[in-house]
Amino acid sequence: MIVTLSVRPGTLESTMTEDLSPAERYAAARRRAAEQATALAGFREMYDFGLDPFQIEACQALEAGKGVLVAAPTGSGKTIVGEFAVHLALRQGRKCFYTTPIKALSNQKYSDLCRRYGSGMVGLLTGDNSLNPDAPVVVMTTEVLRNMLYAGSQTLLGLGYVVMDEVHYLSDRFRGAVWEEVIIHLPESVTLVSLSATVSNAEEFGDWLDTVRGDTQVIVSEHRPVPLFQHVLAGRRMYDLFEEGEGHKKAVNPDLTRMARLEAGRPSYTDRRRGRNMREADRERERRQRSRIWTPSRPEVIERLDAEGLLPAITFIFSRAACEAAVQQCLYAGLRLNDEQAREEVRALVEERTAAIPPEDLHVLGYYEWLEGLERGIAAHHAGMLPTFKEVVEELFVRGLVKAVFATETLALGINMPARSVVLEKLVKWNGEQHADITPGEYTQLTGRAGRRGIDVEGHAVVLWQRGMSPEHLAGLAGTRTYPLRSSFKPSYNMAVNLVEQFGRHRSRELLETSFAQFQADKSVVGISRQVQRNEEGLQGYQASMTCHLGDFSEYARLRRELKDRETELARQGAVQRRTEAAVALEKLKPGDVIHVPTGKYAGLALVLDPGLPAGRSDGHRGFEHHDGPRPLVLTAERQVKRLASIDFPVPVEPLERMRIPRSFNPRSPQSRRDLASALRTKAGHIPPERQRKRRSQAADDREIARLRAALRAHPCHGCDDREDHARWAERYHRLMRDTKQLEHRIEGRTNTIARTFDRIVALLTELDYLRGNEVTEHGKRLARLYGELDLLASECLRERVWEDLGPAELAACVSALVYEARVSDDAVPPKLPSGRAKAALGEMVRIWGRLDALEEEFRINQTEGVGQREPDLGFAWAAYMWASGKGLDEVLREAEMPAGDFVRWCKQVIDVLGQISAAAPAEGSTVARNARKAVDGLLRGVVAYSSVG
Repeated sequence: MIVTLSVRPGTLESTMTEDLSPAERYAAARRRAAEQATALAGFREMYDFGLDPFQIEACQALEAGKGVLVAAPTGSGKTIVGEFAVHLALRQGRKCFYTTPIKALSNQKYSDLCRRYGSGMVGLLTGDNSLNPDAPVVVMTTEVLRNMLYAGSQTLLGLGYVVMDEVHYLSDRFRGAVWEEVIIHLPESVTLVSLSATVSNAEEFGDWLDTVRGDTQVIVSEHRPVPLFQHVLAGRRMYDLFEEGEGHKKAVNPDLTRMARLEAGRPSYTDRRRGRNMREADRERERRQRSRIWTPSRPEVIERLDAEGLLPAITFIFSRAACEAAVQQCLYAGLRLNDEQAREEVRALVEERTAAIPPEDLHVLGYYEWLEGLERGIAAHHAGMLPTFKEVVEELFVRGLVKAVFATETLALGINMPARSVVLEKLVKWNGEQHADITPGEYTQLTGRAGRRGIDVEGHAVVLWQRGMSPEHLAGLAGTRTYPLRSSFKPSYNMAVNLVEQFGRHRSRELLETSFAQFQADKSVVGISRQVQRNEEGLQGYQASMTCHLGDFSEYARLRRELKDRETELARQGAVQRRTEAAVALEKLKPGDVIHVPTGKYAGLALVLDPGLPAGRSDGHRGFEHHDGPRPLVLTAERQVKRLASIDFPVPVEPLERMRIPRSFNPRSPQSRRDLASALRTKAGHIPPERQRKRRSQAADDREIARLRAALRAHPCHGCDDREDHARWAERYHRLMRDTKQLEHRIEGRTNTIARTFDRIVALLTELDYLRGNEVTEHGKRLARLYGELDLLASECLRERVWEDLGPAELAACVSALVYEARVSDDAVPPKLPSGRAKAALGEMVRIWGRLDALEEEFRINQTEGVGQREPDLGFAWAAYMWASGKGLDEVLREAEMPAGDFVRWCKQVIDVLGQISAAAPAEGSTVARNARKAVDGLLRGVVAYSSVG
């Protein structure tokens, strides 16, 4: 059942009126008496504000024994429904698990529930903390609940309700599968409460929940409790994005449209009519208008918001470095948003929260600069910060002692930090591969922070004017609430062995067929089938149009295609031959050769520093890397040190000159690069690159091409006057036939996709003796205790005793390769590794990964689809080794070249996997379990130990 509510609070409340008859008044009194006897009545008395219609509807459904999916905007109070599930569980003497996607949210919700019910009634389970786990109410991350379900934990006994906060996380590419695993595997007796942001396909998700969980009521509320107003800040003026149009419809502010046209330099319609006769006074007016259009600086934005009474504000900047720079810019501009009393409160709270941090670490962490910003009411918030620092910023912001926060988009992922205003500097962000426009869903999520319920009458979303901005595009983002929920569910090795151990292969396959991913795939097949039918009708029409009275034109068209395909194939072979010759030439290069890079971003003069290795494995930033040819490391004439790829050399390259590379040359030193590049230009800057001679085409001597051309000329249709017209229809027929076959292949591919992937995983695990039919072997039981992206690699390392006899710090270095992934790849400098046994073990891990990678290819397990083992990244091994060896924070951060927050987060993940390894490793005849525990002790110290949130 689906209920969509867009009613404002209070409109469902029945009120007594003088118009009611005595019988109606009696019936109303009976209804009120019945309502007072419900659990909801007692629950409502716990709050000093009335519940909204969607909250009441959801709570009533829960009390009636139904599961619920509540989709509502950020800040609308969805968690009230989750808290009612807690209330019901305690009233019924049952347990309630409250799950969240991130540890920070778990900590926050744990504190909220402790304040209401007392710490004795509430527990907390995250990767870092285990507090009162047997309590009737336990807050936990979703992964913890998933692990409990697979392990058959006794803690599940008596479980009545599970609240899944931020359930739209199941779209997350890396972690989303966990949500579906929990939903599918929870016992039928458990009532599920799913809380989601406003998604455009809530009904579809509700249909699936109804299928796998039983009676589920979907409640969608579009109403924002605090209305949101959209603005654009340009120069000194803040413009409303919308204005009221005809029939109360919102229209884009014409001032913004005019401003965009002015900035682009395009004359208006009236200007074009006047042409060259435009008066000088009009031109002067336009020049003045253009001079008022600029992007205000960050301090100017904060000052303007302060003057308008729009603080506190969160400014979203899609860069950590830019967030820190923004704080510094505000400090240099002399901004002070706190009075002396507020400054004292800030200092007292900060000193209390950071008392556990050793004084020698404070300087390393940039404590004093951070504190100065906080005292002025200004702070940054991003994943690179120390977790303790982030928590302090969040607490000060909620208390109104920090009024301007510059944050990356991670702040929008559920942390309770509402503001009066939200500012977006740009509508473009880096998605890991390219700069892309933010989506309507992302815009809604970011701006949803604006407007604090019970504090603000209205919220404000402010977008800074940027050159080339389209007001219409912005209006589309602001006016669209499209945020579809897309499953990211994929079977994993760990999931496969756990399922087979619990249910056997056949039942496991059936369970995976009930996933939301398969549900969506099966629904999409319906639309594709309709398209196939339409294509088949089109094919009939094309066939009639290409009919020729002289002969079989389809046969003639086939000969033309074969000729074209043969010419394309010969051209491809020629390209392959040229690439091979180029690779051979690269293999002959030596350090000191001066070459001319023929194409690409670094085309031009270059000096070979390292010729690279032939096709195979080599050391790179991410460890031992596989490639298809030499990748020379060069110094360009523009002073850049880059490792080039075969794509930069489409033709063979020959040395132009030879140069001596000084022993003292350091590729990291700008001065070294500058001096050597200068010598390079002096030595060979005057030598022109060798011109490549054009070769004779292979097609000119090919017998098959000659045969096809003769067959074409001899065909009856070759002499048809309408030949080219028929050929166009034949080409359309061929393209449509090809598209139709692809659609049919997609239909075949989308049916039972999850189960087919599961079958391949099971086949590979059987090959490696993790499974024997429905039996899970000892190796398989070890794998069942290892969760993570590289679960199978970790299991194989234990199996082959790769980590035996390693010291705790060496083991920490090796385990770091299982979790770490560099944010950006830099192939110029290989990562520094611990020497001796640790380095040998890391090399062995990469060798095992290479074997697994080949097996996955053999069993058609595709990493691009999110299944399989990525290559281990060795970039954090040295930092993990140093920290576990007891080195100081200053030295480790300097060597690691990473922010403290990142360092702590990666250490926490290494600690988590070390804990899994200590549980999975053999108890007897092995040193791994003992050393894993020692490695945890070595890592869990100092800055890592006193950061409660990871």
